Amino acid sequence: MTHGFDTLAIHAGQEPDPRTGAVVPPIYQTSTYAQHGVGEPRLGYEYSRTDNPTRDALQECLAALEGGRHGLVFASGLAAEDTLLRTVCKPGDHVVIPNDAYGGTFRLFARVAERWGLRFDVADLSHVDGARAVTRDNTRIIWVETPTNPLLNIADIAALAQLAHDRGALLVVDNTFASPYLQQPLALGADVVLHSTTKYLGGHSDVVGGALIVQSGDLYQDLKYHQNAMGAVPGPFDAWLTLRGARTLGVRMDRHCDNAERVAEFLTRHPKVRKVLYPGLPDHPGHDVAAKQMRRFGGMVSFQTGDPALAIAACNRARLFILGESLGGVESLIEHPARMTHASVSGSALEVPGDLVRLSVGIETVDDLLADLGDALA
Repeated sequence: MTHGFDTLAIHAGQEPDPRTGAVVPPIYQTSTYAQHGVGEPRLGYEYSRTDNPTRDALQECLAALEGGRHGLVFASGLAAEDTLLRTVCKPGDHVVIPNDAYGGTFRLFARVAERWGLRFDVADLSHVDGARAVTRDNTRIIWVETPTNPLLNIADIAALAQLAHDRGALLVVDNTFASPYLQQPLALGADVVLHSTTKYLGGHSDVVGGALIVQSGDLYQDLKYHQNAMGAVPGPFDAWLTLRGARTLGVRMDRHCDNAERVAEFLTRHPKVRKVLYPGLPDHPGHDVAAKQMRRFGGMVSFQTGDPALAIAACNRARLFILGESLGGVESLIEHPARMTHASVSGSALEVPGDLVRLSVGIETVDDLLADLGDALA
């Protein structure tokens, strides 16, 4: 039987505990497991770096939500990225990344991966020709964020998947901003979906984690080997918190989208806002592609004031919008990317405008959020 998204979020990987009947998966807070005999582990569990039942429940749930066959979770989104790169790539290989990628992703490529011989180019991936121009014979991955962080550009997943496969490369899609409720890249041809589960999947700003979801059994086995060998796995309680958050993802995302649409509309009319970046606006250059591949347009809104001093002042004056990094929690956040989340790309080709403000629109009463933004921009 095929189940809907919200049903999968509540039930996939989460059968009632067979021993007690508990409807919430237990937290298996253990590092090791008693074995039947030498080399005879019970149910395959030996050591919790390798496997843990709570982590397995989360991995099964996330794979189901993305329409994938296999899921793996990690201690952070960057741990997932690092494990993927070291599994798929070798020194001398080449990767294409967006010209407005998340600052932590850029730092991983520029300050860590390049030191062991990985090469990369940045490109405007909102146009397929941007990626085509920089791919090489040794390109192993085209790495996509859509929507991007923090400029909210949109990439055509299906078109980039075709390009990647024509070049013998993999398409990796960072689906953190959209969440699997709004977008499912595997169905559009992607090979790997990446998440910082810290964000919308966890949803409550109380846990850090990452995930990779794939269809290929061979790729899964390689990633699983490296997950264990590199060891950047979440603890059982972190896995349990993320699983708890994922259960309400659909209903939360609907409210995030409702509120973000109202915020974007409000900002387009504000005299001190020069430009609003939100793919749900009809004049957004990626609007048509986003409408084709997304259920709705998400809870992230960025805007430019035309004046860096005003952007910083607005961040400092907001009250309901908490000044903080990260995103995707039930509470609304405001930040100045150039000095906060994207400080690591300062002076690079990925440097973000100084007048840019990024909002993670939460699920509060939207009229309260609009009043707070009005005061912050006054």
